[in-house]
Amino acid sequence: MTVKMRYGREGLDIKLPDAPNVQILHLNPAPQLTEPGKQLQQGLREPIGTPPLAELATGRRDACIVISDVTRPVPNELLVHPLLAVLESAGLRRDDILILVATGLHRVATEAEVVAMLGREIAANYHVASHQARDHASHVNIGTTPGEIPVLIDRRYVEADLKILVSLVEPHLFAGYSGGRKAICPGLAATDTILGFHSPQIIEDPAAITGNIGTNVADAAAWHVARLAGGADFTVNCTLNEQRELTGIFCGHLAEAPFAAMALAEQQSKIVLDEPVDITITSNAGYPLDLTFYQAIKAATAAAQITCSGGTIIICQENAEGIGNEEYIELMLSVDDPHEYVKHALATDENHIDQWALHQFEKILREHKIYNYSTGIPSEQQRQLFVEPVSSVEVGLERALAEHGPDATVAVVPEGPYVMPCLASDRVGRMSVSQMKEECRALYQW
Repeated sequence: MTVKMRYGREGLDIKLPDAPNVQILHLNPAPQLTEPGKQLQQGLREPIGTPPLAELATGRRDACIVISDVTRPVPNELLVHPLLAVLESAGLRRDDILILVATGLHRVATEAEVVAMLGREIAANYHVASHQARDHASHVNIGTTPGEIPVLIDRRYVEADLKILVSLVEPHLFAGYSGGRKAICPGLAATDTILGFHSPQIIEDPAAITGNIGTNVADAAAWHVARLAGGADFTVNCTLNEQRELTGIFCGHLAEAPFAAMALAEQQSKIVLDEPVDITITSNAGYPLDLTFYQAIKAATAAAQITCSGGTIIICQENAEGIGNEEYIELMLSVDDPHEYVKHALATDENHIDQWALHQFEKILREHKIYNYSTGIPSEQQRQLFVEPVSSVEVGLERALAEHGPDATVAVVPEGPYVMPCLASDRVGRMSVSQMKEECRALYQW
């Protein structure tokens, strides 16, 4: 049988045995919103847990709208345009509205990317700027979390009179789910805060996994940072199906609306298996996520949840922009033994930019072999990234079957980390977002 994997912009067709030991794990079917504009307007008028946006905006001095960068396929133009209309109708001038791109430690958005994300009209008529985590002076120090993470957040957001977050909610490899509070941390945080959020102790914690909230130390850290930063007056949270069409828009309070989106994201993405498989074939979700190898940890982490100890993970990712940013490249290419590196980091609390990604990868390598198909990175360089390059996914599968036997069980995940596979015996497999939300409510004292 032929399966189309998400790969770059065009996809990648792979040929697989048509056998009972091979199963394809897709996102669960989710209908596209037929009238997303109307649903958004209703959400602005009747939000979850907060007054309408027009009421919140009246009398405000200025506003900051936070959006994700180009690595997240958020339909920002569709979501932001109505927000701007409401703010201006409430009396805010265009000069008083800032659209702030939450880059975390990613590079700033280019002019072309701003146009692609927001459309020409918004890009030309509103002030759009990117967060820059390495510019220490552009942040405000507002304290520390209970876990002793220093909290420095973009001054433009902290000092804004009206704070609005626009984000995509989907499974996140160690914070449980993306969106909401994560738009602030790591989205608008300074380097020191992001390093604390990505500390060796947090990354190593067994509860810091995809789909887990409530007992997740990373989730807790993000909530504490968001609270210190003043939270958000209003949030717009969206979910997408495998065609990247809008399936849900949830507007309202930071501690309520994102959970409605999480519940739908769980319904769309969660696949529960009774037993782990020997081999998992996955993608890194295609463009834009697979632009760089840096994002590959998301595919590997999701696959590891259902791959048995000693099993094999096969990833296909285009990597049209290569490995990633300079710090990540320098770190990855400087390490000879990732296991020894992580042992040292855990013993000394030593932490560097993007070390978390190496650490997360190392955790997977403790129990799994990773084959990698990429046309964007030379084979020798792939080996320096601790993966075994293959000339095709089919070759990788052939090798894995030779190692595990012809009857080895195989799971194929064409959409990569947009799917949340888990085991029935795991906490994420046993509990729903709604059940976990009650634990969050008690822990964070909403």
